[in-house]
Amino acid sequence: MNDAIRKPFAESSEENKRPILRVLAERLSTARTVLEIGSGTGQHAVYLGEAMPMLIWQTSELPEMHAGIRLWLDEAGLGNVLNPIALDVEIASQWPDQQYDAVYSANTAHIMSADGVAAMFSGIGRILNRQGQFLLYGPFMYSGKHTAPSNEQFDHWLRIQAPHRGVRDLVWLKQLAKQSGMELSEDLEMPVNNRILVWRKI
Repeated sequence: MNDAIRKPFAESSEENKRPILRVLAERLSTARTVLEIGSGTGQHAVYLGEAMPMLIWQTSELPEMHAGIRLWLDEAGLGNVLNPIALDVEIASQWPDQQYDAVYSANTAHIMSADGVAAMFSGIGRILNRQGQFLLYGPFMYSGKHTAPSNEQFDHWLRIQAPHRGVRDLVWLKQLAKQSGMELSEDLEMPVNNRILVWRKI
């Protein structure tokens, strides 16, 4: 089989999906619509969407990732998980017109440029319903300090690969959130020195 049409797989998505579900299931119990930014392989969308059938789960990604996501979605056959829309967070016209009860994104903030992270917060501030939640998973810094040596090494590796990448500082993210009409409601410890930051639209 040609690699180009093989179903993509990320080991990290397999490893973190269960602890992520525990957090999301509790906090999205009354939500009905979720936008996932950066659906990647599609693994999280299928696993989380199947576990929370009350949610309409909208996947999104850059177009070159859509074929792989569709392979996961087609195999799962879930009626509540929707095919990916094209979303580059820095292109205002690509943001959906509708409002969402929640937005979820995993391991994206350290891959995007700083401008991309700012654009993501701004866009989410526009499309979240009042009291809606933005759940952001990944590693973060606190006032310029990493939470573990492994995160510092990861940050160094990211910046060598591409200077615009890097682990983001919570102090800066709070500033972006405030500008976008959101505030931090929870900062949750996750396995392997990751966190889930829960932002709420105010």
